[in-house]
Amino acid sequence: MVIKVFIASQSGSTAIKKKQQDVLGFLEANKIDFKEMDIAANEDNRKWMRENVPGEKRPQNGIPLPPQIFNDELYCGDFEAFFNAKEDNGVYTFLGLAPPPGSKEAHQAIIIQNGEVPESDKGDLGNEQHLHIAAEDQLEENIEMLHNHFEQSTDINENIGENEAVKVEESVHQAIEPAEAEKEEVEPVTEDEEEQPVTEEEDEEEPVTEDEDEVDES
Repeated sequence: MVIKVFIASQSGSTAIKKKQQDVLGFLEANKIDFKEMDIAANEDNRKWMRENVPGEKRPQNGIPLPPQIFNDELYCGDFEAFFNAKEDNGVYTFLGLAPPPGSKEAHQAIIIQNGEVPESDKGDLGNEQHLHIAAEDQLEENIEMLHNHFEQSTDINENIGENEAVKVEESVHQAIEPAEAEKEEVEPVTEDEEEQPVTEEEDEEEPVTEDEDEVDES
């Protein structure tokens, strides 16, 4: 089985050139055998690529653009499908190849197929479980601390409320007692002590004589 990557070596599109380089560079870096199929230099390659791209994978204009990836005659996908598979650690599955042992993709494939964890990864899984348990314990401890703090705050608030009520009651008593004492000490006013009315004689003023008026004018 050979991976075929259909490219256009003489494409005038910068985007297409970049996509082709990303695919070829990834295959080379991961030592995946592939074969470049240039549609610009070989008309047969162009014709074969266009005929074998499935209809539902074609763009709206009906002409598929490179890069297009095949595993022999089995269509894998275009650049967007390749990019998504790479982001999901599923390039080997995308290409129809068995992932290398020990890789993340191999680990995921075993879990999906068997629902079991391989022996080589049990140690890592144990560490993950240990961290998960530690995080849960820490969360429970934090919740308990918050609960205790809330109860203490409630008790303090209740004590403060009781103390404030006592203080208010004492202040009321302190304000009432002097007022009552002053009220008891005030003696009633007798009739003799009441203000005597002014007599007519006191109201009448002595008339001013003529001699006094002249002295004032001088």
